[in-house]
Amino acid sequence: MNAEQLAELNFEKRKELTKENLKYYEDMLLYIRLSYDKSEQETEEILSELLDHLLEAQKEGRTAKDVFGANPKKYADEIIGELPKMVTKERVKNIFNVILYFFASAAIFTPILMVIFNLISKKGSLVKEFFIGSLIIETLLSIPLAFLILYSIIQTLRWLCFKSIPKFVQLFLFWLIGVASVGIFLALLIIIPDFGRKVEIHTVYIFLTGIILLLFAIITGKFKYSNSNAKQE
Repeated sequence: MNAEQLAELNFEKRKELTKENLKYYEDMLLYIRLSYDKSEQETEEILSELLDHLLEAQKEGRTAKDVFGANPKKYADEIIGELPKMVTKERVKNIFNVILYFFASAAIFTPILMVIFNLISKKGSLVKEFFIGSLIIETLLSIPLAFLILYSIIQTLRWLCFKSIPKFVQLFLFWLIGVASVGIFLALLIIIPDFGRKVEIHTVYIFLTGIILLLFAIITGKFKYSNSNAKQE
């Protein structure tokens, strides 16, 4: 089975776990899957093996702690260390999609924010001015910023694994990441001076561009490489 089929089967088999074992295993699963530079196929294979082992132990009356130990993070780190690193076409596609979603979001929300600002300030202009030179610099800086945000989210999710932290605290942490990200992005817009040729674009066209980018990201996100390193059944 390929990685996607293994993940689907894993989801179904997990329903057989007790509440305690499910929490333990899902933390381990999330922690291992978020090791983004590892072979997806081998990651899903080892997760499937761990689940089968746990289900057998559960039938014998043993818990996940009995099987994998009281320190699941250490156990998961040992597993991750044995998994081969791999940058597949799927990984490259996912990186490309992150960039698309980032710019799609910016293009969609910019007109919305402009409309809200115009309603509050009672200004009628829905035309946004761009300076080509500034826009290029902002774009080049925005791409690493997008990956920094993604990296921060992934590391926060990994840190939350194996911890009993209330949901509202978790939401607050992600809210802080969001606020910090917006703050950094706005700081870039303020710091970078306007230079280059000035272009005026109506917010409707910016919004439509965002929709097109979003649709393109969704379509490419659903595309699967048939010649990936998946093993045959």
